[in-house]
Amino acid sequence: MHRRDNLGHSILANVVVLVLILLMITADAQAQIAFSSNGDGNWDIYVMSADGKNLQNLTNHPAADHSPSWSPDGKRVAYTSGKDRRWVVGGHWEIYVMDADGKNQRRLTGDAFAAGYPSWSPDGERIAFVSSEVWNIATGNWQIYVMDADGDNQRNLSNNDFDDSAPSWSPDGKRIAFTSSRDGNREIYVMDADGKNQKNITQGPFSHDSAPSWSPDGERIAFVSLRDGNFEIYVMDADGKNQRNRTKNPFADRAPSWSPDGKRIAFVSDRDGHVPKGRVLPNFEIYMMDADGGNQRNLTNNPHDDCCPSWYNPVLSVAPAGKALTTWAWLKQTQ
Repeated sequence: MHRRDNLGHSILANVVVLVLILLMITADAQAQIAFSSNGDGNWDIYVMSADGKNLQNLTNHPAADHSPSWSPDGKRVAYTSGKDRRWVVGGHWEIYVMDADGKNQRRLTGDAFAAGYPSWSPDGERIAFVSSEVWNIATGNWQIYVMDADGDNQRNLSNNDFDDSAPSWSPDGKRIAFTSSRDGNREIYVMDADGKNQKNITQGPFSHDSAPSWSPDGERIAFVSLRDGNFEIYVMDADGKNQRNRTKNPFADRAPSWSPDGKRIAFVSDRDGHVPKGRVLPNFEIYMMDADGGNQRNLTNNPHDDCCPSWYNPVLSVAPAGKALTTWAWLKQTQ
């Protein structure tokens, strides 16, 4: 009897392992990364598979579109666009949303203030974003706002006289990590989802920390830091402890975004040094690495600028982490 029971348990265990392996393979095959690219001459929102293949342009119009953020169910993508305004660097940005195939593009924010950096809450009911109380977000005071997923009930969460940007929700939806310059140096802060209990968790003088991205398990936060003399991707515990450099190279690495399984981080880098004809600066591309910094590789590998990666995985169905590196912040090198 015991032998039969043990045999049954062994068979069941093997089946479970096989199912998990197949699930992981399926999940990896179906994982998608939304990002921004100027490959067609202007900034558009693209989607590719996690290996860099199956590239698809979702927005495909003359305006500048960037900073995509997947809804947790994968049915919609929020993004920043100047499509209702003549595009200039630092122009009047607004938050838009579209279906995952690029259809039904519609504006969520209004005409009064500039808005960008959308980040979906894990329950899909709210969107955190950055807004400036002047027409031009590049010159105004940035604050963290939140609104319902349909654009209603927009309200200021951070509410101070200094620049706050790059919101990223914790997986339980109870907190938001963000960047702030209120202490005289860009640092990573965390606050409750209602704006209360705002706390500096990096506390590194002159380190220029920015662009937080919360891991799917809620235990870690990836971010960008200038503390080693160039922009690098760091990872720390959610309370700010154990800050450690994951990219470790002499080029600029920015815009971290966790994979839904927490095993990898997509980011932006100019390390390949490609300088397209007529340009002074090298181009930025989407890279991937393991969460411990291993296996760093180029996914986009083209002469155009790519930025702002955002993960979605329909099998794991985990909300993506927050975004970083908006186009205006990139051009001003505030990230």
